[in-house]
Amino acid sequence: MKRPTAPKPAVPETPSAAEPPLRLQLWSPAGVVARPPALRRAARHLGTLGFEVTVDPDALARHQRFAGDDAQRLAALHRIADAAPDVVLASRGGYGLMRVLDGIDWARLGRSIAGGSRWVGYSDLTALQLGALAHRAGPMWAGPLACDDFGRTAEEGGIDEITEACFVEAMHGELEAIGFRGEAGFDGLEVRGTLWGGNLSVLCSLLGTPHLPKVRGGILFLEDVNEHPYRIERMLLQLAQAGVLEAQKAVVLGSFSDWKPSPLDRGYTLKTMVAGLRSRLKVPLLSGLPFGHQRTKVCLPVGRRATLAVEGRDHLIVWGH
Repeated sequence: MKRPTAPKPAVPETPSAAEPPLRLQLWSPAGVVARPPALRRAARHLGTLGFEVTVDPDALARHQRFAGDDAQRLAALHRIADAAPDVVLASRGGYGLMRVLDGIDWARLGRSIAGGSRWVGYSDLTALQLGALAHRAGPMWAGPLACDDFGRTAEEGGIDEITEACFVEAMHGELEAIGFRGEAGFDGLEVRGTLWGGNLSVLCSLLGTPHLPKVRGGILFLEDVNEHPYRIERMLLQLAQAGVLEAQKAVVLGSFSDWKPSPLDRGYTLKTMVAGLRSRLKVPLLSGLPFGHQRTKVCLPVGRRATLAVEGRDHLIVWGH
């Protein structure tokens, strides 16, 4: 097998005058935007990348902890689906999409995707992405969020160049693969299947509902935030005992960030937890995917057929051919 290498994302270029800019819609499908200036900064920055940016009129709505009540957010989803912009980028995640899944007109959303709309986000957006896959509405993109990734000030660390470049390439249909450095032990692995997954907690919350796709022989990627390793292990075991993990050809772990060790751990860490699971599971459990609640994140097409290939510690996920 040839050594897997992924092309480095190109530096984003503003489209030429002959090329109409991609129409990018910002919206808030879940948690309230606590800092509106971050959304405005994101809109300005995305404009400098060559997108024609509009902000949904309800993007800054507030109802309890949500960006508007359920009816308001569901109406925004359908309104944007009907408008079918080129890119639909969520302002932030949080929580809220589970509350509206039963009310989504999936055929209406599917027409938007079939017409070329790329719906993008991660974290709570996992519920929408997996629902779209379960209801055959079409593939979406696991990728950045407007406020968290494009609305950061310089004091907050600014905008990550790799995240930005991957997003621009993906939205222009140019991103066909991503490469990363993972742990040793999987040299020679090569599998092909449906690429799917996202936030582990959200995925587990979909078990037993009609909104979880029944993917067999897939490549499942997972990430989470603020979850201690024992909670991550519990959720992974739940997926294993429900038959989800063993139905896959591979499971790829992304970032599991911002958890706090406990005095009771006594050597129980994220690394030892993963090692313990590997000894119990038959499916390959890989790690190192640059995706999740961290500054650097790639874009991944949820629902596309992909190939995962490993040589040494070099990992490559390809979906372009």
